[in-house]
Amino acid sequence: MSFEIEHEKWISWHLSRRYGERKDALKRGHGYGNQLFAEKIWWPLVGHFQGLHPEYEVLDWRGRSYFVDFMWILGALRFAFEIMDYGSHGKDRTKYRMDLNRGLFLQSQQCHVISISLDEMKENPALIQAILRNMLAPYFTPVSLCCNRMEE
Repeated sequence: MSFEIEHEKWISWHLSRRYGERKDALKRGHGYGNQLFAEKIWWPLVGHFQGLHPEYEVLDWRGRSYFVDFMWILGALRFAFEIMDYGSHGKDRTKYRMDLNRGLFLQSQQCHVISISLDEMKENPALIQAILRNMLAPYFTPVSLCCNRMEE
């Protein structure tokens, strides 16, 4: 199966199950960096999108909704992947502070937060793949690596 076909099916599947702001966030948020992660990092590493949720809605410590770039849900385990580009995360100190607070909050809720530099992902995807392979290897099982069905 090709990445393009599976990616389209995966995004369509998520869009068909979302409404309102959750649907709009997926349409807006699954842009260049997120597509690059899906194609150059996740797909070669895992080979399917089972359990990976794009633009996943979470509540912060104030009860306010925001969207994590990707959430990989594996049973009771949660892995949040944030694609960090300098333009949207580095110039505004308030936004930068809030991004860090959200990451800390997610970690306090037993979520593994993995921040990935967009620049590094573009220039050296093999490095990001290798690091993620090492981090996630204990959670890869024959079932998690072979199945191509999607679950919400």
